Amino acid sequence: MLDAGQCNDAHSVITVAQALAGAFSCGLNDLPVSIILSWYEQKAVAVLLALLSLGLKGIRIGPTLPAFVTPNVLKVLVAAFGIRPIGAAQEDLAEIMGTSR
Repeated sequence: MLDAGQCNDAHSVITVAQALAGAFSCGLNDLPVSIILSWYEQKAVAVLLALLSLGLKGIRIGPTLPAFVTPNVLKVLVAAFGIRPIGAAQEDLAEIMGTSR
């Protein structure tokens, strides 16, 4: 588990993940990496778009969704990118760590 800090520090996580993917000859989505992007400022939207442009899937966003994420937009993001809103902390961590029941 690696806490990279604020959302604008996502570049560091991607740099490490890309190096690992290269070392293991796999794609970014093949790594056991979970990205949780907190929505506290508008720059998180730019970070999310950058992560999606790299093809990353399964990103969790929250604790509240930005205003532009309407129910229909969320459906598209879930279907296309596997994006999920943040849930209960213990349940999310158990799922991320592969220990959920």
